[in-house]
Amino acid sequence: MPHSPKADKTAASKGVVPNRYQAIIELIFGQHHEPGLMAFEFSRDDIVNAAQSMGVTLPKNIGDIVYSVRYRTELPQTIREAAAAGREWIIEGAGRGRYRFRQVTLNRIMPRDDLVSIKIPDSTPEIISAYALGDEQALLAKVRYNRLVDVFLGITSYSLQNHLRTTVAAVGQIEIDEIYVGVDRHGRQFVVPVQAKGGSDQHGVVQTQQDIACCAEKFPSLLCRPVSAQFMAGGRIAMFELTLEQGDVKVVSERHYELVGAAQISVAELRSYGQRATD
Repeated sequence: MPHSPKADKTAASKGVVPNRYQAIIELIFGQHHEPGLMAFEFSRDDIVNAAQSMGVTLPKNIGDIVYSVRYRTELPQTIREAAAAGREWIIEGAGRGRYRFRQVTLNRIMPRDDLVSIKIPDSTPEIISAYALGDEQALLAKVRYNRLVDVFLGITSYSLQNHLRTTVAAVGQIEIDEIYVGVDRHGRQFVVPVQAKGGSDQHGVVQTQQDIACCAEKFPSLLCRPVSAQFMAGGRIAMFELTLEQGDVKVVSERHYELVGAAQISVAELRSYGQRATD
């Protein structure tokens, strides 16, 4: 039965991230890494063998181990110290049942602390806010009902599918939280994969790489504009547009939005938005 990334996310969201996960990853890294290597692959069998050699019980979904060190905890210090100056190790998919350690310039995408928040009239139906299950689902709903993809990217977009689970050649099985299609005033058409993070989860560049690979394979005629959304303190929403440049994920733009009642947006704030608008 194929491994489910969503099952990884569910198990990890329960906070079950024992130290044995890091120990297994650390052992596999030590077995394959050599000084000067920028990338190398390992398999799910390597995870099983490492666990057996350590006398460690594996979770039902072996991919929980990889998911945990991607998005919820740091890689072991020995692995971090083995990266070249200015680079970090990530673990990406390399096909069905296979993974790849690779050095990149950016691993986690974190909201800036010094960015101004933009107030948007909150269009989320109250009944949705009352019954949304989990931070991720609530975040996706707020992005959808407030048309934040449109506001952020400056296009007209439409939600095509939630939780798109598919297989991508050379990557393996992936899941995109929500995928939009859109058009701009010039007639250009876009596909916008959206990843949402709530709670203690953090954005990892691996997801963006997978999203871009998926869109290139499934929607080759559309321009891909990957977006990540994350809850911040006070219910603010950070939005990132990302791209892939020479194999590394880069941040194209970042905006922070605060959903409020219309009466909470002052005339002075509206004027300041007009003065700051440059695009």
